[in-house]
Amino acid sequence: MAAEAAFDFREDERAPVLALRGDWTVDTIASLEAQLSALAQRLKPGAAVDVSQLGRFDVAGAYLVDRTFRDSPAGEQTRIAIRGQHANAVRLLQAARKAYAPPGEQPARLAGIVGALDRVGRAVATIGEEVIETVGFYGESLVVLARLVAVPRRIRWTSIVHVMETAGLNALPIVLLLSFFIGMVVAYLGARILGDFGASVFTVELVAFSVLREFGVVITAVILAGRTNSAFTAEIGAMKMRQEIDAMRVIGIDPMDALVAPRIIAMLVMTPILTFGAMMSGIFGGLLVCWVELDISPAMFFARVSEVVPAQHFWVGFAKAPVFALVLAIIGCKQGLSVGGDVGSLGKRVTTSVVQAIFMVITIDALFALWYLEMGW
Repeated sequence: MAAEAAFDFREDERAPVLALRGDWTVDTIASLEAQLSALAQRLKPGAAVDVSQLGRFDVAGAYLVDRTFRDSPAGEQTRIAIRGQHANAVRLLQAARKAYAPPGEQPARLAGIVGALDRVGRAVATIGEEVIETVGFYGESLVVLARLVAVPRRIRWTSIVHVMETAGLNALPIVLLLSFFIGMVVAYLGARILGDFGASVFTVELVAFSVLREFGVVITAVILAGRTNSAFTAEIGAMKMRQEIDAMRVIGIDPMDALVAPRIIAMLVMTPILTFGAMMSGIFGGLLVCWVELDISPAMFFARVSEVVPAQHFWVGFAKAPVFALVLAIIGCKQGLSVGGDVGSLGKRVTTSVVQAIFMVITIDALFALWYLEMGW
C-alpha cells in the first residue's frame, strides 16, 4: 500500500531544506501541489531537498519538486542540492530538469503595411500548400480507383451501399424540398417580370432552362457539400483522432481502399440520381406556379417544354453531377485524413471541408458555363 506523500520544511541557518517523506508518485502527489506552490516563495538560494525518508519516487514526483525549485525566488535553474541517499531520486530529478523546456518567445507582430503584407503572404502560402496537397490526393484517389477497376474483388460493396444510403438516399428529401421551392421562386419571378412585357408564357422556358442547366445540379451539390461532405470529414477525422487509421495501416488495410474509395464510388452513383430528382422537383414547383398564377395547365406546360426546350439542356446540367461528386468526395476525405489529434483540429477541418467544397462547386459551375458558352451549347 502506498505511503502518503508529505514533506517538512526546515529553515536552517545555512539554507532551507525541503524534506520529502512517503511515496511521491503520480497517485499520491495531487494534494501537495497547492502547498508546494505557496512554499516556493520561501525557498532561498542554496535550498536543498532531503530524500533520506523518501519512499517510492517517479517522474511525476520529480517534476513537482523540480517545478517548486524553479518557481522559487532563487530560481534554481541548474541543479538541486540533495541530502541523503535514495535509489533513483538524483537520476529522476536530473531527468525532470533536462526535460523542462522554457516557453518560447512570442514572435514580434509586424504592424502597418508590412504586417498586412506578411499576413497576406502567409495566407497565400497556406492556400498554395493546400492546393498542392489536394491535387496530390486527387491523383492518389484516381490511382486507387483505377486499381479497384483492374481488381474488382477488392471493392468493398458493403461499405459502398452503406454510404449510398446514409450520404445519398437520406439526403433525397431535403434535395427535393429545396429544389421544389427554388422552382417555385424562379417561376414567381418570371411570371411577375415577364408579365410586365406581356410575355408570361415564356415563364415555362425560364423554369426549364434554369432548373435543368443550373439550379438542379448546383442545389444538389451545395446540399451534399454541407451535409455529406462534412460527414465524411467528421467520420474519417474522428477515426484519425482515435488512431484507428494507424491501426488499419498496422494490420495491412489501406485507408484509401477502405475509407476513401467507397465514398467516392457511392457519391459517383448517388449524385446523378439526386440531381435528376432535383430537376424533376424544381420543374414540378414551377409547374404549380404556372398553373395557379398563369393558368397554364400541366398538359400545356409539358407540351411547351417538349417543343421549345431541347434535350441537350438536360444533359448539360446532368453532365456536371459526376464531376461535382468526385470533387466533393475527395475534399471531404482529404480533410478528414488531415485531422490532427485534438478536437479543435477536427472542427477546423470540417469547416474547411464545407467552405472548400462550396467554393469548388461554384467555381467549377462557372467554368462549365463558360465552356458551354464557347461551345454554343
